[in-house]
Amino acid sequence: MHLTDVLITWLVTSASLLLITKLPLGVEVDNPGIGYISAAVFGILNTAISFVLLTVPNTLTFGIYGFFAKIFTLGLFSFALNVIALTIAAKLITGFRLEKGIVTAVFAAIALAIVSNLISTVLIGQPQLA
Repeated sequence: MHLTDVLITWLVTSASLLLITKLPLGVEVDNPGIGYISAAVFGILNTAISFVLLTVPNTLTFGIYGFFAKIFTLGLFSFALNVIALTIAAKLITGFRLEKGIVTAVFAAIALAIVSNLISTVLIGQPQLA
């Protein structure tokens, strides 16, 4: 992945996060700057959690763990990682709140995935890979 891909993904996630704050989901961001920081922290947390829960066990089990985690849960494993990352990001960043905690994080993760993929499809011509 090139630096430009990382920047595009961050901008799409930031725009998506700012857009879902306008929906009645309970996601609140004090200002756009906090939204950009929240998206960056969310991305870093998501990568770190994925690394710990997928990459390390994958290396130890020759790739079998991550394969089964994604196939047998039908993508719900990745969704759960997004919910966890959003919840932790909201706890870490002042000015980024999930009104009803984990319940809001679940709906926000769904909305974030949909909006991010729509924006990516319009801008790049293909959806983002979660």
